[in-house]
Amino acid sequence: MDESLPSWLTGAAGAWRIRVAAQPGAARSEVVGEHDGCLKLRVGAPPVDGRANEAIVQFLAERLGVPRRAVRLVAGPGGRRKVFEVSAPLAAAAVVALLYQGARP
Repeated sequence: MDESLPSWLTGAAGAWRIRVAAQPGAARSEVVGEHDGCLKLRVGAPPVDGRANEAIVQFLAERLGVPRRAVRLVAGPGGRRKVFEVSAPLAAAAVVALLYQGARP
């Protein structure tokens, strides 16, 4: 297992868990860094009727190149802090690189 995992990423290839601090209602979905052990993510959807959660699922699936069904919300559906499980056969470094692709410095 990679000892340099960021605090927001746990698990192993095929079964990653990503802790997200969501900021819904943004102009677009994007990674904006880390906050308190979570990947900070602005979400281009309002926190209404699960739309922000769906937007995060879509964002993670697109960035990691997996189908939407491979991304599952496992904790925090009604809060800003959430945990997503991702079935992706990627190394930790690849997960981090793909999520930070195009992120603002």
